[in-house]
Amino acid sequence: MTEQAPIRFRIVASQAAAHIFEVECLVPDPDPAGQRLSLPAWIPGSYMIRDFAKHVVRLRAVCGGHAVAVHKVDKSTWLCEPCPGPLTVSYEVYAWDLSVRAAHLDSTHGYFNGSCVFLCTHGRAQRPHVVDIQPPPGDAYRHWQVATAMPRDHAAPYGFGTYRAADYEELVDHPVEMGTFSLATFYACGTPHDVVISGRHRADLVRLCRDLQAICECHIRFFGEAPPLERYVFLITVVGDGYGGLEHRASCSLLCSRDDLPRAQQIEMSDKYRTLLGLCSHEYFHTWNIKRIRPQALHSEHLDLSAENYTSSLWAYEGITVYYQYLALLRSGLISSEMFLELLGQTATRVWRAGGRHKQTVEESSFDAWIKLYKQDENAPNAIVSYYTKGALVALALDLILRRDTRNARSLDDVLHVLWKRYGETGVGVPERGIEQVAEEVSGLDLGAFFDLALRDTQDLPLAELLEHFGVRFELRPAESPGDMGGRAAKEAPPQLARRAVLGARLAENGSDARLSHVYDGGAALAAGLAAGDVVMAIDGLRVSRANFEALLGTYLPGDEVHVHAFRRDELMEFRVTLMSPPATTAVLHIMDNVDGAARARRAAWLGAV
Repeated sequence: MTEQAPIRFRIVASQAAAHIFEVECLVPDPDPAGQRLSLPAWIPGSYMIRDFAKHVVRLRAVCGGHAVAVHKVDKSTWLCEPCPGPLTVSYEVYAWDLSVRAAHLDSTHGYFNGSCVFLCTHGRAQRPHVVDIQPPPGDAYRHWQVATAMPRDHAAPYGFGTYRAADYEELVDHPVEMGTFSLATFYACGTPHDVVISGRHRADLVRLCRDLQAICECHIRFFGEAPPLERYVFLITVVGDGYGGLEHRASCSLLCSRDDLPRAQQIEMSDKYRTLLGLCSHEYFHTWNIKRIRPQALHSEHLDLSAENYTSSLWAYEGITVYYQYLALLRSGLISSEMFLELLGQTATRVWRAGGRHKQTVEESSFDAWIKLYKQDENAPNAIVSYYTKGALVALALDLILRRDTRNARSLDDVLHVLWKRYGETGVGVPERGIEQVAEEVSGLDLGAFFDLALRDTQDLPLAELLEHFGVRFELRPAESPGDMGGRAAKEAPPQLARRAVLGARLAENGSDARLSHVYDGGAALAAGLAAGDVVMAIDGLRVSRANFEALLGTYLPGDEVHVHAFRRDELMEFRVTLMSPPATTAVLHIMDNVDGAARARRAAWLGAV
């Protein structure tokens, strides 16, 4: 037995109806002191402890035909008694989490992330790993195929059989889809890219591939051909209502609503399709920014999948990626400059509507992702700021400052190029403030005051001043309705919008009751004593439901006092509420016509010829 004999896995979708994967792990030369094996507690890209080991069922071990005693060491770790080897560990994994983060299996398809199903063999994680992927038994599954970016060993293209990975980290960074999916392939800068769609749909795959090709080629050329991979796979699961994405080194897992996909003969760019393309652009940009330009805390040398890995720089890896997901749509010609500014306005709206932006810095948001951003409760809007959205605004502000103060000689593009050459191509982790240092180095500017304000303070960013220099006006107005996401000019003037009475609370999206899901700081509901979870039953004696709530409020003006009856738990309570005007927290970015030639030139250098 050689020292580098691979760790071998066999995974079978054995009980599709019961959502069970059967897994075997063969360790050729187990640790003489007893072999430890563990399952990750979280998955890179989704910073929350998920304890995947809770889905492991009936773990057993065998060596030389004899049972080996196994002891549970902690919530995710097992210790097998010493044996000469080879050691075979068998277990079942319950897979019923239809998300991009875990595993799901039924009679229609199977999907898994390696973090959910493959045990890590302690002391042997750096060895090659080989996995034999097998379908459910029975003739009903004879047409199933396999989609993954994991390199094939002896498996046929899109077939069941053996696949290989250089080590454990690579093994768990290649999600797998199996079933009767739709498959299309396009080439971006000469590199094959697969689009795999599971679930019922009527998508125009030709258009989808054409648009994805434009986005991918934009990102590839931005960092410099060729891409750092031999093949890429978009794994898309279609559902009635869903949204999500997770990046991997040579693929991404996406969850989208059926209506997000483009239809045949659909010429215009719908808002939903634009959102899907933005999600694809986001996850593809992560191929460079986070998967290879990585913070030291998440680098291979320090990565610990059993516990939290803390960094204060997620604002850069997610926020900059959000900014460039939009820029790629613009630069590839898929959206106009006006649409790009609309998307930035929607992002700014999400930030301005969260009072938590004045209580939590974006660095704190990054550090506390494990306990706050991924575990939001009813008070989240009042307490936290998202490093995704605030990080995108920091990226926007930084880009504009670099362009303004170097007279367009430098931009955020140049910062990303240096980060790729210095850290991405070399495989060295980025220090906690390494991005700040590179930005100053590239530009020759002293950016200390900006970064202190943007990253380590809770003041609002000076976006209006920065954007005006580029011939763009930043406006904050009241929302037209609860569904107003910002980014677009209102149909009514701000004085009329300010006459709309609001409660200062948000209703839960499910059910027919007018249940308050969030009560906002400074709003009428909080001032009157209403709380999240309260079910509003009547306003001034008139019955209230989720369907008629806004219409009923529309009969009042700001300053009116209303009598509210609401259930809190099983107790009927009464409140006197003085309704308020909607706050001016809805952002819109307008292209200014009355600017001089210099401002037009600066704007064109940033956005293109507008």
